[in-house]
Amino acid sequence: MDNNTVVVLANPTEPQLAMLEQLPPETRLAVGNSVEAFTGAAPAADVIYNWSLSGDLLREVFLMCPHVQWVHSRAAGLDNVLFPELIESPVPLTNGSGVFSQSLGEFALGAILYFAKDFRRMIRNQMAGVWDAFDITEISGQTVGIVGYGDIGRAVATRVRAMGMHVLAVKRHGPPLYNVDPLVDRIYAPGHRLEMLSRCDYVVVAAPLTPESRGMIGEAEFDAMKPEAVVINLGRGPVIDEAAMVRALSGGRIKGAALDVFDREPLPEGHPFYRLENVLLSPHCADHTPDWMDRAMQFFLEQFERYRKGEPLMNVVDKRLGY
Repeated sequence: MDNNTVVVLANPTEPQLAMLEQLPPETRLAVGNSVEAFTGAAPAADVIYNWSLSGDLLREVFLMCPHVQWVHSRAAGLDNVLFPELIESPVPLTNGSGVFSQSLGEFALGAILYFAKDFRRMIRNQMAGVWDAFDITEISGQTVGIVGYGDIGRAVATRVRAMGMHVLAVKRHGPPLYNVDPLVDRIYAPGHRLEMLSRCDYVVVAAPLTPESRGMIGEAEFDAMKPEAVVINLGRGPVIDEAAMVRALSGGRIKGAALDVFDREPLPEGHPFYRLENVLLSPHCADHTPDWMDRAMQFFLEQFERYRKGEPLMNVVDKRLGY
């Protein structure tokens, strides 16, 4: 495919846009953050790249592009991107799944060690000038449960397995034939998640946000967890019932939580998470390595080369499932 027209939804000042100069010279580009920026290019557009803007603008631009053949979203999460016209259309949608998973896997391992070794207590004693020896926990032999066993879940499983931990997982479509994933001891269907949660020392939530997953970790799930359990959320905030989690943390029903995503972002001033001693709070930046945005753009460039050559695209989304 030659002489492609690509519309890129982005603030034109973002530095990674310079990498688009690597596209074939015959490629026509239109970059902007308003509908008006695309009025000239939209009728001939083959590709829409949603780099950094809202789903509302994406919908407007999509409806302006009658010949679009492919839509790509920089982010892995699609809950703010999908809209009925895109879902119903035959146009393939791809996302950035996998680009950021390694760093998120490292964050999960870091959070596990943070609670097992009680780093907060170490820092508090150090700042107070207190010498106070205490016991810590060895993570080898403990169990990690992963809710949403996709690319991020596998990145977590790879790292905790290397530390001698056991891995359980919840996957929407249940266990694969013969349950042969070498990283996972057992895969559960979502309807059996309470059974899995009751066995876990750490619960890593990495599920995408869909109508089925919204609030899937709620009061019953926290009641099923061990008092020593730690919840780590790397997926989407609303997958966990936030009010139920605050109650579980405040009441000591679980040991703690490490959170990178929230119902509202930025987290509102005065939110209980800011003052809870058993919460490790990351402002949705657990995958923000120095080159994370460069890698996201490089992935699109590689995808575009596949598209141009008529090769299968990576990360094709099931738009009805939402991931």
